[in-house]
Amino acid sequence: MAEEANLNEMLKMRREKLQNLVEMGKNPFEIEKYDVTHKSQYIKENFEELEGKTVSIAGRLMAKRGHGKAGFADLQDSEGRIQLFVKMNLIGEEEYELYKTYDIGDIIGVKGEIFKTKMGEISVKAKEIVLLSKSLQILPEKFHGLKDPDLRYRQRYVDLIMNPEVKDTFITRSNIIKAIREFLDNRDFMEVETPVLSTLAGGASARPFITHHNALDIDMYLRISLELPLKRLIVGGFDRVYEMSRVFRNEGMDSSHNPEFTLLELYQAYADYEDMMELVESLYSYVAEKVKGTTKITYQGQEIDLTPPWPRIRMVDAVKEHTGVDFDKITDIEEARREAEKLGLELEGNESIGEIISEAFDEYVEDKLIQPVFITHHPVEISPLAKKDPEDPRYTHRFEPFICGSEAGNAFSELNDPIDQKERFLEQVKKREAGDDEAHMMDYDFINALEVGLPPTGGLGIGIDRLVMLFTDESSIRDVILFPTMKPVDNK
Repeated sequence: MAEEANLNEMLKMRREKLQNLVEMGKNPFEIEKYDVTHKSQYIKENFEELEGKTVSIAGRLMAKRGHGKAGFADLQDSEGRIQLFVKMNLIGEEEYELYKTYDIGDIIGVKGEIFKTKMGEISVKAKEIVLLSKSLQILPEKFHGLKDPDLRYRQRYVDLIMNPEVKDTFITRSNIIKAIREFLDNRDFMEVETPVLSTLAGGASARPFITHHNALDIDMYLRISLELPLKRLIVGGFDRVYEMSRVFRNEGMDSSHNPEFTLLELYQAYADYEDMMELVESLYSYVAEKVKGTTKITYQGQEIDLTPPWPRIRMVDAVKEHTGVDFDKITDIEEARREAEKLGLELEGNESIGEIISEAFDEYVEDKLIQPVFITHHPVEISPLAKKDPEDPRYTHRFEPFICGSEAGNAFSELNDPIDQKERFLEQVKKREAGDDEAHMMDYDFINALEVGLPPTGGLGIGIDRLVMLFTDESSIRDVILFPTMKPVDNK
């Protein structure tokens, strides 16, 4: 209670300081801009060129040291921190007295001369200090910082101030996205935008968010995928298109799932899933070279070699390797169920052989796939938008890349037979009517688009957040999303 009362008193003091400034005609919130000429890191990297010159910098006051008529302070801007030397006879008595009232967290503008202290620290000798914004809250105590994950995610703005490595993560994220765009632009892909709201939720097996359009008086869905509108553009005559944007799935949250996440989807006419494999391994190695300078990276203590080519293995063969059961030779559903029960899989009783293969893979194989590998030939029952393998129509020309025990994408030779597609959609509708709210909806306009004619096409989807996790060595998706979804708290 005493600590809380002390905190409340400190917050009250900050507001009183602001009121005093207002009464003096120095309300910081009335200042609209400040002319910044240099940033902290640039000054440090170019000291020899800037020594003795006057610069103008701005940022947050993070520390104050010294008493009397002179002292040091730390200013933090978007690039890092730099030391200030503040002396009364350089900025004037009135401004110095005001400066002494400034609190940690206040945002200030400083004009001064670049020099190096006797201790060898590059600093700014202040000639002018202006309060640009008054911080009415108290930053976490510097020795313990902001460590509570829940509070860090809810108050990301404070997290970024107090934990420099967090800012580095999101700078890396920005560089990764820039590199992805460079890679695709160099391959003549065109970036496009497709609707977030639609009357159907398709392109993936996921539960959608539902909203209501008042003017039309209809329910609409936030997109769960980018696939179907992008394929329509291939029908329309664009040969290579991509979109990198948010999609929304009304599902659970864990270390690798957030209800809204960033998805890259691309489609290339006259290409197949083999071309998509080459594109994936080339994309990952390109990004690795750009942001890490090497195709060999470390994730959670494990060295990962992203150098192409990556091995390829059929899903059913991977299941055989890790369980000893060869579902490829099983054609009787009852026999498949008996083998699944021996493996300890919990079945609902209506699974197909293909779905059992998928469940066995999820349970016994996925987390063993540490080095990059392409898992190929997914069963047709779990691949309603992929072309069948003409040599074995139980499987499809589909693959998923796996890295560090986690699926890192999804791709296939796109199904472009409108008759086959309609039949698969109808099967999905039956599942939906039976209670599977993640099954695909019937999209008659997409069938119509296929009837107009979709050329042979390779398609690919990659979860950008998981890709960023890999390159930033983060184990939780919340650490690579600036504002992850959080359960509300009572702020009364």
